[in-house]
Amino acid sequence: MTTGIIGRKLGMTRVFAEDGTAVPVTVIEAGPCQVVQVRMADVQLGFGVKRPIRTTKAELGHAKKAGLDAAPHVIRTFQVAGDAPAAGSTVTVQMFAPGELVKVTGTSKGRGFQGVVHRHGFAGGPASHGNTRHRKPGSISPGTDPSRVIKGKKMPGHQGARRHTELGLRVVRIDSERNLLFVRGAVPGSKNGIVMVAKQGGPSRHD
Repeated sequence: MTTGIIGRKLGMTRVFAEDGTAVPVTVIEAGPCQVVQVRMADVQLGFGVKRPIRTTKAELGHAKKAGLDAAPHVIRTFQVAGDAPAAGSTVTVQMFAPGELVKVTGTSKGRGFQGVVHRHGFAGGPASHGNTRHRKPGSISPGTDPSRVIKGKKMPGHQGARRHTELGLRVVRIDSERNLLFVRGAVPGSKNGIVMVAKQGGPSRHD
C-alpha cells in the first residue's frame, strides 16, 4: 500500500475529546486518489479532475494508460510499504487510523518582502527618541576579514511561499463518508491549498 495521500486543506476547527477537552484540529479533504502509475519503489497518485481545456495530450494519454477517463488535477509520488496497489485503483482516507502519527507537506503562505524583525524575529534597535535604527539588521559582516557577507546570513527578503513539512501530527478523527481527515494542530498553507499527508514511519521529534 502507499504511505501517503493527496488532500486539500479546508481550514481549522476544534473537536471535543471524551473528557471534554477541546482539541484544535485542521480539516483536510484527503482523497479519494487514483493510482496513475506504479513503479518499482513508489506510486503516482492523482487528486481531483483537470478540465479538458487545460489538459494536454500527454497528460490525457498518461491518465488513460491507467484506465482513467480524465487527467488528475494534481499528481504526486509516494513510497510503497508492502504490496503496491494496482494502476487505476483508488486510495482513500481509510488508510489512516485515529491516534496515528502523520506528517503533512504543503506550501506555506506567502508574506512578500519582509525585514529581519518580521522575517527572522530580530529584536530591532532602541525605540528611543532620535534613534534611526528601530528595525534595521545592524552589522552584517566583518570588515577586513573576510570582507564579504557570509552565505546564509539572515537578511531581509521574500518570506513564505515555500515547501514545508510539519512532523508529528496526530490523527484525531476520520470521516470516511466525506473523505475528511482531522489532524491535531496546524498544517502549512492557506485554505484550499494542496497538501500531502504521509505516515510518520517512526517516532516524532515532538513526542
